Amino acid sequence: MDMTGNEACRGSICPCGAECPMGKALSVIGGRWKLRILCTLYVDGTQRFGDLARKTRGITSAMLSASLKELEADGVITRRQYEEIPPRVEYALTEHGRALWPILHRLAHWARGEAFDGDHGLPESSLD
Repeated sequence: MDMTGNEACRGSICPCGAECPMGKALSVIGGRWKLRILCTLYVDGTQRFGDLARKTRGITSAMLSASLKELEADGVITRRQYEEIPPRVEYALTEHGRALWPILHRLAHWARGEAFDGDHGLPESSLD
């Protein structure tokens, strides 16, 4: 059965049920701060907690800490603690996290209503 368009999700019931991969993906990147954190780590590379706090204006230390813990638990970032005085902790994207960038880039084009020219050469079925 071809599940395209309205056939894929009838009413409010997703054909994937409780284990919907789209829901899982959105829970990983969802929220007010996670995308900003991910973009900072992608663009600026490995960051210390204080650097992330400064670059993610408006976030509280508690929210930054909670978001980083969630992203780490989801395998999107790594946390490396150095046994130094004073303590130093650095955060970086994992390969799994870096793999999000083309998806987020394409999503940004979609949100702006722009065509995305990065799809040239891909078979049509891989874009569904």
